[in-house]
Amino acid sequence: MIKIQNVSFKYRDSNIILNNINFEIKEGEIVAIVGKNGSGKSTIGKLIAGILNLKEGNILIDDLNIKKDKKQIRNKVGIVFQNPENQIIFNSIEDELSFSLKNLSKQEKEERINKALEQVDMIELKNKELYNLSLGQKQRIMIAEILAKNPNYIVLDEPTTMIDSSGKEKIYKIIKNLKQKGYTIICITNLAEEVLIADRTLILDDGKIVAEIEKKELVKSAEILKKYEIKLPTLLEVLSELKNIGIDLKLADYTIEELISKLKGAIK
Repeated sequence: MIKIQNVSFKYRDSNIILNNINFEIKEGEIVAIVGKNGSGKSTIGKLIAGILNLKEGNILIDDLNIKKDKKQIRNKVGIVFQNPENQIIFNSIEDELSFSLKNLSKQEKEERINKALEQVDMIELKNKELYNLSLGQKQRIMIAEILAKNPNYIVLDEPTTMIDSSGKEKIYKIIKNLKQKGYTIICITNLAEEVLIADRTLILDDGKIVAEIEKKELVKSAEILKKYEIKLPTLLEVLSELKNIGIDLKLADYTIEELISKLKGAIK
């Protein structure tokens, strides 16, 4: 479990970015953190991953304190950023994934790399060079690199912002599969569709958590999302409008065809 307790943060010579925020993330859930640009959502991710130094408040991860146990926490938490090209060190996929596994035996290293690549559906490209891959494929390799370290928690900081729609769908599928395997995922995002993947959505505004919405409450909380200028996913917008005219369908991972079928059944 991750516990954020009375956390405040500001960069040098800046206004307060986070202002006394408190929330918890349970094991095995996906939590989306959304907000306008500059709201502080990426700062939260970097604090949880131990990239930024916390001065005010506490972050506890499985009862380890980020202020004194940063090294152990970095083994528990992996972070993937928006632009995969800023994270790549080597051209070779195998070299890239091996870099942080140098203390393991050759066999264990190989097993971890293969497993991680399988989890992101990239095992067939293991011997390829990274520069030949699309941006979406590079991002999947960055996720594999984190998975090879066997973290408990994964922070995804706007992981699909730069990727085309096909690449986005592949990463969404990976996120759902990782949840089924028991990973805890913090998805920092400004993309509407990623709210639908999450079990809970936290809205950040002016450095504070202003709303916490369970997935099952998203339809009736659509106005709250709009209030804080969070674009509604198309599916959520349709379900919200249907609710307004008396057709109350529960939120689920509908395809368009499934939604039409449900809608026909509701009208009958």
